[in-house]
Formats: sequence, structure tokens, C-alpha cells
Amino acid sequence: MGFTTGFIGGIALTSSIFYISLNLHERNRLYQSHLLRQQSNLLRNITDPQPKDPPQTARHLVPGLADRLKYRWNTELEAAVRKIQHFNWEEWRREAEDKISSALSKGLGSAVDEAEKKTS
Repeated sequence: MGFTTGFIGGIALTSSIFYISLNLHERNRLYQSHLLRQQSNLLRNITDPQPKDPPQTARHLVPGLADRLKYRWNTELEAAVRKIQHFNWEEWRREAEDKISSALSKGLGSAVDEAEKKTS
């Protein structure tokens, strides 16, 4: 190993150890300051307690036009879905059959009457 390689290697090793030790020292100091700040707050709150936060009050927001339109759309859609879910299909079928049969009987009845008049 040459002089320059050994010298650069020594500088790199020394500076990395120095950096690691300074970083570790800084982290220890930050942790200690955090603990001291926490303890001083705890002691200060014992001797001079902070006032409690006021209770939360309900916030009343006035809905805008878009929100009102969304609400109206959702209520109409909900009503339509509820109507379809509770629809009585059997009753609808019976009523449709009765209407169709009465219309056909009227139509066929008048056609039969006209046919009888022509033949008579």
C-alpha cells in the first residue's frame, strides 16, 4: 500500500468516525432536550394547570346550490328505487289484462255488430 492510499484511507476512516460520533452526540442531546422539555411541561402543568379547551360547538353550514341539487337528486332517486322495490307486479299484470281484454271486447264487439248489420 502506498503513502497516498494509506493517507487517504486514514483521512476517510478518521472523518467517518468523527462524523458518526458527532451525529450520535447530537441525537443524544436532542433526545435529552426533548425529555427535559417534557418534564418541565409536566411540572408546570402540576403547579399551574393550563385551562381546559372549550367544548366543541356544532358548526352549521348553509348548503350551496350544488349541494341542494345533489340532495334533491338523491331523494328523487331513492324514492324511485323504493317505488320499484315495493311495486306489486301481479296487480299490475291483472289490471293490464283487464284493460286489454275490455278494449278487445269493445273493438271486437263493435266489429261483430257491424258484421251482423251487414248480413241482415
